[in-house]
Amino acid sequence: MNTLYISDLDGTLLDNTPKTSEYTNKVINDLLSKGMIFSFATARSYTTAKKVTVGLNMKYPAVVHNGTFIVDKDGKIIAKNSFSKEESNSIIDTLLENGVAPVVYSLIDSKEQFSYIREKLNRETLNFLSTREDDPRNREVFCSDRLYDGEIYYFTLIGDEDKTKPLYDYYKDKFQCFFQQDIYSNDYWLEILPKGATKANAVKQLAELLECEHIVAFGDGVNDIDMFKLADECYAVENATNILKQVATKTIDKNTANGVVKHILKIYK
Repeated sequence: MNTLYISDLDGTLLDNTPKTSEYTNKVINDLLSKGMIFSFATARSYTTAKKVTVGLNMKYPAVVHNGTFIVDKDGKIIAKNSFSKEESNSIIDTLLENGVAPVVYSLIDSKEQFSYIREKLNRETLNFLSTREDDPRNREVFCSDRLYDGEIYYFTLIGDEDKTKPLYDYYKDKFQCFFQQDIYSNDYWLEILPKGATKANAVKQLAELLECEHIVAFGDGVNDIDMFKLADECYAVENATNILKQVATKTIDKNTANGVVKHILKIYK
Protein backbone atom coordinates (compact mmCIF):
# COMPACT_ATOMS: atom_id res chain seq x y z
CA MET A 1 0.00 0.00 0.00
CA ASN A 2 1.54 3.31 -1.11
CA THR A 3 1.57 6.05 1.54
CA LEU A 4 1.70 9.78 0.88
CA TYR A 5 3.48 11.72 3.62
CA ILE A 6 2.36 15.34 3.36
CA SER A 7 3.48 18.23 5.59
CA ASP A 8 2.68 21.87 6.05
CA LEU A 9 5.78 24.10 5.91
CA ASP A 10 5.73 27.18 8.17
CA GLY A 11 5.51 26.24 11.82
CA THR A 12 5.59 22.54 10.95
CA LEU A 13 8.39 21.24 8.73
CA LEU A 14 10.26 24.55 9.04
CA ASP A 15 11.69 25.75 12.33
CA ASN A 16 11.32 29.41 13.30
CA THR A 17 13.62 30.45 10.48
CA PRO A 18 12.11 30.18 7.00
CA LYS A 19 14.34 27.34 5.86
CA THR A 20 14.38 23.56 6.25
CA SER A 21 17.08 22.51 8.71
CA GLU A 22 20.12 20.47 7.69
CA TYR A 23 18.75 17.58 9.74
CA THR A 24 15.39 17.75 7.95
CA ASN A 25 17.11 17.84 4.57
CA LYS A 26 19.32 14.87 5.41
CA VAL A 27 16.49 12.67 6.71
CA ILE A 28 13.92 13.51 4.03
CA ASN A 29 16.41 13.18 1.18
CA ASP A 30 17.59 9.83 2.48
CA LEU A 31 14.04 8.51 2.76
CA LEU A 32 13.11 9.87 -0.67
CA SER A 33 16.04 7.95 -2.12
CA LYS A 34 14.67 4.82 -0.45
CA GLY A 35 11.22 5.24 -1.97
CA MET A 36 9.23 7.37 0.46
CA ILE A 37 6.53 9.47 -1.22
CA PHE A 38 6.80 12.85 0.50
CA SER A 39 5.55 16.31 -0.39
CA PHE A 40 4.20 19.48 1.21
CA ALA A 41 0.94 21.42 1.33
CA THR A 42 1.47 25.09 2.09
CA ALA A 43 -0.11 28.52 2.01
CA ARG A 44 3.03 29.67 0.25
CA SER A 45 3.37 30.02 -3.50
CA TYR A 46 5.66 27.65 -5.35
CA THR A 47 8.17 30.51 -5.73
CA THR A 48 8.58 31.10 -2.00
CA ALA A 49 8.14 27.43 -1.04
CA LYS A 50 11.01 26.51 -3.35
CA LYS A 51 13.28 29.02 -1.60
CA VAL A 52 12.69 27.59 1.87
CA THR A 53 12.91 23.95 0.76
CA VAL A 54 15.93 24.37 -1.49
CA GLY A 55 17.80 21.71 0.49
CA LEU A 56 15.20 19.03 -0.26
CA ASN A 57 15.47 16.87 -3.37
CA MET A 58 11.76 17.06 -4.10
CA LYS A 59 10.52 14.42 -6.55
CA TYR A 60 6.76 14.76 -6.32
CA PRO A 61 4.14 17.44 -7.00
CA ALA A 62 3.22 19.80 -4.15
CA VAL A 63 0.15 21.69 -2.97
CA VAL A 64 0.57 25.48 -2.83
CA HIS A 65 -1.60 28.51 -2.06
CA ASN A 66 -3.62 26.47 0.46
CA GLY A 67 -4.87 24.10 -2.21
CA THR A 68 -5.40 26.51 -5.09
CA PHE A 69 -2.70 24.82 -7.20
CA ILE A 70 -0.95 21.49 -7.47
CA VAL A 71 2.44 22.06 -9.09
CA ASP A 72 5.05 19.60 -10.30
CA LYS A 73 8.63 19.63 -9.00
CA ASP A 74 9.52 22.33 -11.54
CA GLY A 75 6.60 24.59 -10.60
CA LYS A 76 4.35 23.82 -13.56
CA ILE A 77 0.67 23.99 -12.60
CA ILE A 78 -0.98 20.60 -13.11
CA ALA A 79 -4.27 21.37 -11.33
CA LYS A 80 -5.87 24.67 -10.35
CA ASN A 81 -8.91 26.24 -8.75
CA SER A 82 -9.62 29.93 -9.52
CA PHE A 83 -12.40 32.43 -8.86
CA SER A 84 -14.99 33.08 -11.52
CA LYS A 85 -14.68 36.55 -13.02
CA GLU A 86 -17.91 37.56 -11.31
CA GLU A 87 -16.61 36.41 -7.92
CA SER A 88 -13.23 38.12 -8.16
CA ASN A 89 -14.73 41.37 -9.49
CA SER A 90 -17.21 41.41 -6.61
CA ILE A 91 -14.47 40.93 -4.01
CA ILE A 92 -12.30 43.71 -5.44
CA ASP A 93 -15.32 46.04 -5.71
CA THR A 94 -16.26 45.47 -2.07
CA LEU A 95 -12.72 45.87 -0.73
CA LEU A 96 -12.04 49.07 -2.65
CA GLU A 97 -15.41 50.53 -1.67
CA ASN A 98 -14.46 49.96 1.97
CA GLY A 99 -11.03 51.51 1.62
CA VAL A 100 -9.14 48.20 1.82
CA ALA A 101 -6.20 47.64 -0.52
CA PRO A 102 -5.57 43.95 -1.27
CA VAL A 103 -2.72 42.06 -2.85
CA VAL A 104 -4.35 40.24 -5.77
CA TYR A 105 -2.87 37.00 -7.12
CA SER A 106 -3.72 36.07 -10.69
CA LEU A 107 -2.62 34.20 -13.78
CA ILE A 108 -1.85 36.73 -16.52
CA ASP A 109 -0.74 35.29 -19.85
CA SER A 110 -0.38 31.96 -17.99
CA LYS A 111 2.13 33.48 -15.55
CA GLU A 112 1.61 33.95 -11.81
CA GLN A 113 1.49 37.61 -10.78
CA PHE A 114 0.56 39.51 -7.62
CA SER A 115 -0.77 43.01 -8.14
CA TYR A 116 -1.17 45.96 -5.80
CA ILE A 117 -1.33 49.75 -5.68
CA ARG A 118 1.56 50.76 -3.45
CA GLU A 119 0.21 54.17 -2.40
CA LYS A 120 -2.95 52.56 -1.02
CA LEU A 121 -1.24 49.88 1.11
CA ASN A 122 -0.84 49.88 4.88
CA ARG A 123 2.46 49.51 6.71
CA GLU A 124 2.02 45.78 7.34
CA THR A 125 1.47 44.99 3.67
CA LEU A 126 4.38 47.21 2.60
CA ASN A 127 6.61 45.32 5.03
CA PHE A 128 5.53 42.05 3.45
CA LEU A 129 6.16 43.36 -0.07
CA SER A 130 9.63 44.57 0.91
CA THR A 131 10.60 40.89 1.20
CA ARG A 132 9.30 40.24 -2.34
CA GLU A 133 11.05 43.01 -4.29
CA ASP A 134 12.98 40.54 -6.46
CA ASP A 135 10.04 38.17 -6.90
CA PRO A 136 9.33 37.67 -10.63
CA ARG A 137 5.59 37.72 -9.84
CA ASN A 138 5.77 41.25 -8.40
CA ARG A 139 3.44 43.53 -10.40
CA GLU A 140 2.91 47.04 -9.12
CA VAL A 141 -0.02 48.78 -10.84
CA PHE A 142 -1.07 52.40 -10.75
CA CYS A 143 -4.84 52.32 -11.19
CA SER A 144 -7.57 50.16 -9.69
CA ASP A 145 -8.69 48.78 -13.07
CA ARG A 146 -5.45 46.77 -13.35
CA LEU A 147 -6.26 44.81 -10.16
CA TYR A 148 -9.02 43.02 -12.10
CA ASP A 149 -6.66 41.63 -14.76
CA GLY A 150 -6.22 37.94 -15.46
CA GLU A 151 -7.56 34.79 -13.83
CA ILE A 152 -7.65 35.62 -10.12
CA TYR A 153 -7.12 32.84 -7.61
CA TYR A 154 -6.07 34.40 -4.29
CA PHE A 155 -6.38 37.54 -2.16
CA THR A 156 -4.13 38.52 0.73
CA LEU A 157 -5.02 41.19 3.28
CA ILE A 158 -2.56 42.03 6.06
CA GLY A 159 -3.14 44.36 9.00
CA ASP A 160 -4.26 44.57 12.57
CA GLU A 161 -6.97 42.35 13.98
CA ASP A 162 -9.61 45.09 14.23
CA LYS A 163 -9.54 45.70 10.48
CA THR A 164 -9.06 42.18 9.14
CA LYS A 165 -11.38 40.19 11.42
CA PRO A 166 -14.62 41.90 10.21
CA LEU A 167 -13.67 41.07 6.62
CA TYR A 168 -13.11 37.45 7.60
CA ASP A 169 -16.55 37.35 9.22
CA TYR A 170 -18.08 38.79 6.05
CA TYR A 171 -16.42 36.38 3.60
CA LYS A 172 -15.97 33.16 5.59
CA ASP A 173 -19.30 31.65 4.49
CA LYS A 174 -18.96 32.79 0.88
CA PHE A 175 -15.45 31.56 0.11
CA GLN A 176 -12.58 29.60 1.60
CA CYS A 177 -11.02 31.96 4.13
CA PHE A 178 -8.15 31.71 6.57
CA PHE A 179 -7.57 34.23 9.33
CA GLN A 180 -4.53 33.86 11.55
CA GLN A 181 -1.55 35.63 13.05
CA ASP A 182 1.71 35.28 11.17
CA ILE A 183 4.38 33.43 13.17
CA TYR A 184 7.17 35.67 11.88
CA SER A 185 5.73 39.21 11.89
CA ASN A 186 2.76 38.77 14.31
CA ASP A 187 0.59 40.64 11.80
CA TYR A 188 -2.91 39.34 11.11
CA TRP A 189 -3.45 37.76 7.70
CA LEU A 190 -6.72 37.18 5.91
CA GLU A 191 -6.50 34.92 2.87
CA ILE A 192 -9.51 34.62 0.56
CA LEU A 193 -9.62 31.67 -1.85
CA PRO A 194 -12.19 30.03 -4.11
CA LYS A 195 -14.68 27.87 -2.24
CA GLY A 196 -13.25 24.62 -3.57
CA ALA A 197 -9.62 25.53 -2.96
CA THR A 198 -8.68 23.54 0.13
CA LYS A 199 -5.67 21.55 1.17
CA ALA A 200 -7.95 18.53 1.58
CA ASN A 201 -9.25 18.65 -2.00
CA ALA A 202 -5.77 19.15 -3.42
CA VAL A 203 -4.16 16.46 -1.25
CA LYS A 204 -6.89 14.03 -2.27
CA GLN A 205 -6.14 14.80 -5.94
CA LEU A 206 -2.43 14.42 -5.29
CA ALA A 207 -2.89 11.06 -3.59
CA GLU A 208 -4.93 9.81 -6.54
CA LEU A 209 -2.32 11.12 -8.98
CA LEU A 210 0.45 9.28 -7.11
CA GLU A 211 -1.72 6.18 -6.59
CA CYS A 212 -1.43 6.39 -2.81
CA GLU A 213 -4.09 4.64 -0.72
CA HIS A 214 -2.90 5.98 2.66
CA ILE A 215 -2.27 9.60 3.71
CA VAL A 216 -0.16 10.74 6.67
CA ALA A 217 -0.39 14.50 7.31
CA PHE A 218 1.50 16.97 9.51
CA GLY A 219 0.47 20.54 10.40
CA ASP A 220 0.21 23.34 12.91
CA GLY A 221 -2.57 25.75 11.87
CA VAL A 222 -6.27 26.14 11.20
CA ASN A 223 -5.65 25.85 7.46
CA ASP A 224 -4.56 22.24 8.09
CA ILE A 225 -7.83 21.11 9.69
CA ASP A 226 -9.53 19.94 6.50
CA MET A 227 -6.36 18.09 5.44
CA PHE A 228 -6.27 16.37 8.85
CA LYS A 229 -9.88 15.25 8.50
CA LEU A 230 -9.07 13.72 5.13
CA ALA A 231 -5.88 11.94 6.25
CA ASP A 232 -5.69 8.40 7.59
CA GLU A 233 -3.14 9.58 10.16
CA CYS A 234 -2.58 13.20 11.17
CA TYR A 235 -0.01 14.63 13.54
CA ALA A 236 0.04 18.12 15.06
CA VAL A 237 3.35 19.57 16.19
CA GLU A 238 3.51 20.66 19.83
CA ASN A 239 3.38 24.34 18.82
CA ALA A 240 0.16 23.82 16.82
CA THR A 241 -3.10 25.60 17.53
CA ASN A 242 -5.28 23.76 20.04
CA ILE A 243 -8.14 23.29 17.58
CA LEU A 244 -5.83 21.32 15.28
CA LYS A 245 -4.56 19.18 18.16
CA GLN A 246 -8.16 18.21 18.90
CA VAL A 247 -8.56 16.53 15.49
CA ALA A 248 -5.03 15.07 15.36
CA THR A 249 -4.19 11.41 15.76
CA LYS A 250 -1.43 12.51 18.09
CA THR A 251 0.64 15.54 19.10
CA ILE A 252 4.34 15.22 18.28
CA ASP A 253 7.45 17.25 19.11
CA LYS A 254 7.54 20.94 18.16
CA ASN A 255 8.76 22.33 14.86
CA THR A 256 11.96 23.77 16.34
CA ALA A 257 12.93 20.25 17.49
CA ASN A 258 12.43 18.69 14.02
CA GLY A 259 9.26 17.02 15.24
CA VAL A 260 7.99 16.02 11.79
CA VAL A 261 11.07 14.20 10.54
CA LYS A 262 11.69 12.53 13.89
CA HIS A 263 8.16 11.15 13.82
CA ILE A 264 8.47 10.04 10.20
CA LEU A 265 11.56 8.06 11.20
CA LYS A 266 9.44 6.32 13.84
CA ILE A 267 6.56 5.37 11.59
CA TYR A 268 8.05 5.01 8.09
CA LYS A 269 8.38 1.44 6.87
